Amino acid sequence: MEYIRGFEDRQAPVAKITIHLEGGYMRKIFLVMFLVGMLVMPAGIMAQNTLDEASALLDKDNDLDAYKKAVEICLDVVGAQSDSFEANWMTAKALRFYADEAKKQQVDGWKDICKDYGKKGMGYAEKAIEIDSSKVEGHFWYGCCVGTYSDGVSILTALKEGLKDKTQNGFETSYAIDKMYNDAGPVLAIGRFWSVLPWPLKDKKKALDYIEEFKSYFPDKAEGQVYLGEAYLDVKEKEKAKAVLQKAAASDEEYYRDWALRLLADL
Repeated sequence: MEYIRGFEDRQAPVAKITIHLEGGYMRKIFLVMFLVGMLVMPAGIMAQNTLDEASALLDKDNDLDAYKKAVEICLDVVGAQSDSFEANWMTAKALRFYADEAKKQQVDGWKDICKDYGKKGMGYAEKAIEIDSSKVEGHFWYGCCVGTYSDGVSILTALKEGLKDKTQNGFETSYAIDKMYNDAGPVLAIGRFWSVLPWPLKDKKKALDYIEEFKSYFPDKAEGQVYLGEAYLDVKEKEKAKAVLQKAAASDEEYYRDWALRLLADL
C-alpha cells in the first residue's frame, strides 16, 4: 500500500500537467472554431447586426454625429449587398436623417449636403422599390429624400426636374400601404407635400385634411403643430392657427419652437 501511495504521489504532477495542456489545447480549438464560424456566418446575419446598430444610432434625437456614423455603416452594408431591400431603404433613411439635421442645425454648407444626400437617398430608395414595391419603406423614404433634395436646390428646381409626380406617388403609395408607418409619417408627409407646393399646384384643403388627421394621432408633436398652424393660416383660420402654434412654441424641440414663435410674431 505504501508503494501504491508513493506511485500515486509521483504521478500527480504529471496528471496536473496533462490537464493543463489539455485545457490550453481546448481553448485553442474553441478559438479556431469561433474564427471559422465568423468566416462562414451568413453575410445576411452579419449585415443585419450592423444595420441594427445603424438603426439604434438613428433613434438618437438630434445627434448629427450619430446620424453620420449611421450613414457610413449603411453605405458599407449596401456596398456589399446592393440587392438587399433593407440595406437600400435604410441607407436612404440615414442620408435623409443626416441632411435634415444638418439643415435644422444650420451647419456650414447644409444646402449642398441636402442636395447631395437627398439625391443619393432617392437613388437608394428607388432601388428598394425596385426590389420590393409592396412594402412601405422604399416609397416613404423616396418622398422624404426628394424633400431633402428640394431643401438644397429649391422646390421650383425639383419641380422643373419632374419630381412632383414621383414624390406624390411615393407618399400616396406609402399612405395606402401603411399610413401609420414611422409614427404616421405618410399622413404628415403627404399633408406637408400639398401645403408647400407653389400655386397653382398647392392644395390647401388636402393639406389641412391630412395634417388634421395626423394631429388626431399625435396631437402633441411640435412638428405637426407647426405644419397645422401654417395650414390654418393658408385658409385664413387665424385663431385656430394661433392656438396650435402657441402649443408648439412651448415645446422643448428648439427647431419647431423657434419656427412657431416666428409665425406667432407675424400674426
